[in-house]
Amino acid sequence: MKIGFVSAHTFSSPGGVKKHTLALKREFEARGHQVKLILPRDTIEESQSLLYRKRQEEIFFQKGDRKTIFFGGALYIPGNASKTNLSLNITPLSIWMRLKKENFDILHFQNFGVFLPIQILEAASQLPNPPLKILTLHALWEASLILQEFPPIPTLITIFKDYILPRFDGVIGVSAPVLSQIEYKGAQEIIPNGVDLNFFNPKGEKIGKFDRSRWHNDRRKVINILFVGRIEKRKGLIYLLKAFEILRKKYQNIRLIVVGEGEKRGEMEDFVKENNILDVFFEGEIQEKDLPKYYRTADICCFPSIYGEAFGIVLLEAMASARPIVAFANRGYKEVLVGKGSNFLVKPKDIGGLVKKLEILIQSKETRKEIGSWGREEAEKYSWSKIAQRTLNFYDKVIKLKD
Repeated sequence: MKIGFVSAHTFSSPGGVKKHTLALKREFEARGHQVKLILPRDTIEESQSLLYRKRQEEIFFQKGDRKTIFFGGALYIPGNASKTNLSLNITPLSIWMRLKKENFDILHFQNFGVFLPIQILEAASQLPNPPLKILTLHALWEASLILQEFPPIPTLITIFKDYILPRFDGVIGVSAPVLSQIEYKGAQEIIPNGVDLNFFNPKGEKIGKFDRSRWHNDRRKVINILFVGRIEKRKGLIYLLKAFEILRKKYQNIRLIVVGEGEKRGEMEDFVKENNILDVFFEGEIQEKDLPKYYRTADICCFPSIYGEAFGIVLLEAMASARPIVAFANRGYKEVLVGKGSNFLVKPKDIGGLVKKLEILIQSKETRKEIGSWGREEAEKYSWSKIAQRTLNFYDKVIKLKD
């Protein structure tokens, strides 16, 4: 089959949808399918071409790259939540002409945004041989910056539900909470995100400055607690910092490592300084290749997102690394942390509950090992090979329904 993955967003920055799309692309190509990416140009970054090329992890955004199709450009929106953008192509006819030339069997939209995806959907519907149109929803609307910044929200959601959604032949949701947002009468299925079990695994290099196995004094007993995520309000880092402040008074051998950037970083650093909390390290944004090293260096991972998580990719990464997790019980995280993992879920914003669960793991190496082993075994259910096959099976299901 010839498949086009459509994104409303550029791939110039790390993100869950980007990881998902590129992983499916690799798996599909390994099975003999032709895959192309359809993206807007990142107009700001492309004006700094050298820096732009260096930041790409897996794709070269050059005119000679025949596996990537660019339509229009992106306009970034400032706001108080996650970074987002609007995308638009000023010559809609060029979209129709290119899609006609490519003759895709399937157009698979990864999330749905404003303007460009609508233009592509419209052009595809007018082709002589229209491709199958599949949509994967990755997000909860409560976390959408566009819906927060451009009211009225009910109007935008109504337009999407009543006029856009029915034009798709099938819909995938990465979790039950995501699919519960819509009322869709066609083929639909929950197919979660996946994880690269070779990239994220417990064996391998660690971050030297935090690796206690390299020390030969009393500090080798230090227990590393790791936070990975964007430093914004909904990720809840402030609750972890307050819990760590309480724990640090009782346990002198714990350290908190914070990986990620965001508009709240300065505020979080000020909180640490003002309260004289020792052994908190802000690492900022790191390279993707170093992320598994941080997970391996951790003894405990903590993800205190208070809302808006559709799934929990960081949970899978930590689980694949065989690291125990303490997390707030938002809707998405409850989909992933089941069984033994659910014992370490805490009611959102409950600092006391967070302290209690972290303390259990701080005190017991055996419990850390037990939950870490459970996580690795559970993560194997989410290998990209299995997720890709489930997606291909869904394509076949929709094709049969169309016939």
